[in-house]
Amino acid sequence: MTMPHVMQDFLRALRAADVRVSPAEAIDAARAAAVVGYADRQLFKDALCVTLAKSEAETERFDEVFETFFARERLRAAPGSAEAPGPAEPRGEGSGSDLADLLLSGDAGGIAQALEAAAQRAGVAEIRLFTQRARLARKTLDEMGLAEVEAIIAAARKPGGDAALGQRLDAARRALAAQARRYVERQFQLYAAGSGQVLREEALAQRALNLGAGIEPHEFALMQQLVKKMARKLAERYSRRRKKAQRGHLDVRRTLRRSLPYGGVPFDIVWKSKKVAKPSIVAICDVSRSVAAAAQFLLTFLYSLNEVVDRLDSFAFSSRLISVGDILDEHGIEHAIAQVLTQIGFRSTDYGKALEDFCDQHLDRLDRHTTVIILGDGRTNFQDPRMDLMRLIQARARAVIWLNPEPEGFWGQGDSEMDRYARFCHVAKECGSIAELERVIEDVLRTYVPN
Repeated sequence: MTMPHVMQDFLRALRAADVRVSPAEAIDAARAAAVVGYADRQLFKDALCVTLAKSEAETERFDEVFETFFARERLRAAPGSAEAPGPAEPRGEGSGSDLADLLLSGDAGGIAQALEAAAQRAGVAEIRLFTQRARLARKTLDEMGLAEVEAIIAAARKPGGDAALGQRLDAARRALAAQARRYVERQFQLYAAGSGQVLREEALAQRALNLGAGIEPHEFALMQQLVKKMARKLAERYSRRRKKAQRGHLDVRRTLRRSLPYGGVPFDIVWKSKKVAKPSIVAICDVSRSVAAAAQFLLTFLYSLNEVVDRLDSFAFSSRLISVGDILDEHGIEHAIAQVLTQIGFRSTDYGKALEDFCDQHLDRLDRHTTVIILGDGRTNFQDPRMDLMRLIQARARAVIWLNPEPEGFWGQGDSEMDRYARFCHVAKECGSIAELERVIEDVLRTYVPN
């Protein structure tokens, strides 16, 4: 395999490990490799890492992929091979099989090269499923010429055959088979180990967030990790867009004006830049039994966006409303949410009283730069819904977004006042899964960042 093909496969392995590599970065990596060369492994690794890894997390993933991708192992010496005492079979003579001659000579480097070439012909790098490993390992051995070696072993075991040769080849064959399995396993870890995780994440992203969905504890932990991963991607995306917007374009008129004292030489460059504001968000979450899980994911999502959110004020309610920002800041998101639920969650819901508490104590947190996100099912237990307070919140805020984990067909039925609350919201939509939650949060971020 030529070095350009090796680099292409390495970059594909990085992308499979969630390290973003753009075409421009791939070109830079190839240029860096050409400059430093391949003789010094550590220098080569450092050059690629500086070029391709853009964060501490990506650096860790880069190190794992590099060590796995460029791992090489020596084939264990079979009894009677060139690495063991005693004469070695000359390569290319006697056996009638190139692979047999390699195995008998103990040429570890030649065997490794033959194995990689055979794996390329067998399409091992295209592995996608866990169940493909055994078949691809056998196909790789067949591409190397294992059938000829097995024929020689079978002939040596017959009466009058060379029993010693058969034993040596059989031991070498078993060692080669183990090496092939390990090689295929590494390719699986590089290219396909994340595919199962991706499928699980896609399934979990569509899971309903209400308690009726029966989310298991281990699934809940995975969903928490998925929420953080989504938030990290959004933070990286909108941080880049903000930096791009702040760079701006050349302001020709002001640059020429400032160049007059220097005889028209533009020593002082002036750039046009857009004023980019970070979102200010007020989150009001219903943590009653019916929507407590959804509230946990929303708060986890928002608190993972600290890079692109200017100010975040969080409130939780069931019967009464309390500020939970200090609890979340002091205890970390996982432990703090459990404490919030213990303190205020799983009680009978009173939306009217919660809105009254917010307006009496925290209305000054709203201005024309603030987006209010309310998460709840809008079920008031037939208490006064206080539509007058919703009208007041709408008048003061930049936008009011209501996320309801219930299907829209249930709005307005029974004790649900959701259809009436929706009149005072800029956006009111069903949000019953993590995937829908991600889309809503991205919509909020997009309104604050110029295209």
